[in-house]
Amino acid sequence: MSHSSASAGLPANVMVFERGWLSSNNVLFVGDEETAVVDTGYATHADQTLALVESVLKERPLDRILNTHLHSDHCGGNAALQARYPLARTDIPPGEAALVERWDQRGLSFLATGQTCPRFGFTGLLQPRTECVLGDRPWQVHAAPGHDPHSVILFDAESRTLISADALWENGFGIAFPELAGEPSFADVGATLDLIGELAPKQVIPGHGAVFDDVDKALSIARRRLDGLQRDPVKHARHAIKVLMKFKLLEVQSISVADWDAWLQSTAYLEAIRSRFFGAVDLDQLTKEILAELVAAGAAEMSTPGIRNT
Repeated sequence: MSHSSASAGLPANVMVFERGWLSSNNVLFVGDEETAVVDTGYATHADQTLALVESVLKERPLDRILNTHLHSDHCGGNAALQARYPLARTDIPPGEAALVERWDQRGLSFLATGQTCPRFGFTGLLQPRTECVLGDRPWQVHAAPGHDPHSVILFDAESRTLISADALWENGFGIAFPELAGEPSFADVGATLDLIGELAPKQVIPGHGAVFDDVDKALSIARRRLDGLQRDPVKHARHAIKVLMKFKLLEVQSISVADWDAWLQSTAYLEAIRSRFFGAVDLDQLTKEILAELVAAGAAEMSTPGIRNT
């Protein structure tokens, strides 16, 4: 799924491509001076990302690629866009720059989560507490740890528009991944929600889902959800495993039981979460229970050749 949306409050030169799950939304800026895209989706959707950008830019080049954070669903299209627009500059948050430079897939999240991201390079850094010009307007860069310790969000003070990535969705926020690795980050999630409240945006372009303008309601939902996760971190951990499993099924659509089992065993993050939160249960039992939940919910199907996304 993909369609472009423009809310009445968005600056005229900003276009949002709302993507379906696997890919983050793409935010395209078409300024007089420069064109830019924030977040590029997942690798398996790279051709569609390219087509969406080309459909708007026509003969104009893409001058700049920016990533709010380096999860595979936000930077998986970087390589394809860099190949198509070799003169485009690429800006990433500073926290993982050294890992990208040497392409350390173990240090980055791709291997551990069992996801794909073709290698890309970068030319600059999105430094928090600075401004970057997008669509001929200055956008503030703010650190937004919690979902990812290195994530940033972007804010246009004139139109009061926020690009929130996975720090705030209309109905929640992204999994607090550091928390699952034993690095407390629920407090960071809360601090980032407080920051968004202080910025007081009129409309939010989230990493996933439609542009929304009832920001107070979204913040209230997010804070309630955070309270619940802090009270029950095991529930958060189980949800994270389910999300990673569902993501893989969405990616492959159909997979043999043998290949599924091999993926489960090779995805280090799953075992890391299991050992931290589910000590008495082995990974095979835990993932079978969660797969059964996905099947019961109609999100997956067991068939003769294997497992299918529905």
